Amino acid sequence: MKSWIVLICLLYCNCIFAQDSLFHESDIELPTATGVIKGTLTVPKEFKKGPVILFIAGSGPTDRDGNSGMMKSEGTKMLAHQLAEKGIASVRYDKRGVAASFAAGKKEQDLRFEDYVQDAIDWIRLLKTHSEFNSITIVGHSEGSLIGMIAAPKADKYISVAGVGQSADKTLKEQLAAQPPMVRNPSYAILDSLKAGKTVDSVKPFLYSLFRPSVQPYMISWFKYEPQELIKKLKVPILIIQGTNDIQVSVADANRLHEANPSSQLVLIENMNHIFRDVVGDRAANLKTYGDFKLPINPKLAETIAQFIFKK
Repeated sequence: MKSWIVLICLLYCNCIFAQDSLFHESDIELPTATGVIKGTLTVPKEFKKGPVILFIAGSGPTDRDGNSGMMKSEGTKMLAHQLAEKGIASVRYDKRGVAASFAAGKKEQDLRFEDYVQDAIDWIRLLKTHSEFNSITIVGHSEGSLIGMIAAPKADKYISVAGVGQSADKTLKEQLAAQPPMVRNPSYAILDSLKAGKTVDSVKPFLYSLFRPSVQPYMISWFKYEPQELIKKLKVPILIIQGTNDIQVSVADANRLHEANPSSQLVLIENMNHIFRDVVGDRAANLKTYGDFKLPINPKLAETIAQFIFKK
C-alpha cells in the first residue's frame, strides 16, 4: 500500500516539475519619475528569439496577475503561463500605486489617465531594448484595452480583450441605468459635467465613493477618449476578443470597435465572462466565478491570441 502512495506522489511531483519546466519567470522593473513599476517576465523554456506580449490590466487596483482588491482572479497569470507553453513570452505588471508598484503611485487628485498610457509606452520602449524579442503585442483588458489602444502605434500588434466600444462616461451611464432615479439622475448630471471638463463640488454622500472630488480629475482625463475614433486610426494588426457571457462589457462593445476598423479581426468566445472563465447560467452563476481563483480560464483565449501573434 505504501509503495502505491509513493508512486502516486512521484508521478504528481513529476507532473509539477514538467509543468514548471515549460517556462521560467523573473522580476522586471520599469523606473519612472515617481518610483519603480514592478512586473513579471515570463519566458518559454529554451526561448531564443520570438514574440513578447505586454499585458495591460483593467480599472481599479488591479495587480499583474489580474487580482483586484479582495477579488483574487489569477486570470492574467494563468493566461501568461498558457501563452508561454505556446512559445510566447510576456510581461505583466502591477499598475502604479498597486501591490509591488505602490511606491510609484501618485496622490489620487494628481493621477491622470495619461499616466497609465505613458507607463505602457515606457514598457514598450524597455522591451525594445531586449534583442530576444522580435515583435511586441499589446494585450489590453477592459480599461487596459483603451490604454493599449493609445499606446498601440508604438507596438507591432494590438489585442483588445473585453474592451469598451464607447467613451467611459457612456459606459458608466449604461451601468447606472438600472439604478433608482434618486441614484441615476444625480449620477448622470455629474457624468455630464465631468464629460464637459468641469468638476462638481457638491456630491451626495451615497455617491461619494464613485464621484469623490479627488477622483474627478482622473475621470475627466479618462472620459475624453473615444475608443471608436482611436481604433479607426490604428495601422497595426488588430484582434478584438469578447466573451459572450461578460456582464461588464457587452458583445455590442466589441462590434462597435470592429465596425470602426473593419480590417480588425473579431473573435467572440462562447460563454467566456469578464475574468476569462466559462459560465453557463445566470448572473448569480457568473458572479460566483469572481470568488474562485482556482477555476481554469477558457483555453480558447490563449489559442486565439497565439494564432493571431504567429499569423504572418
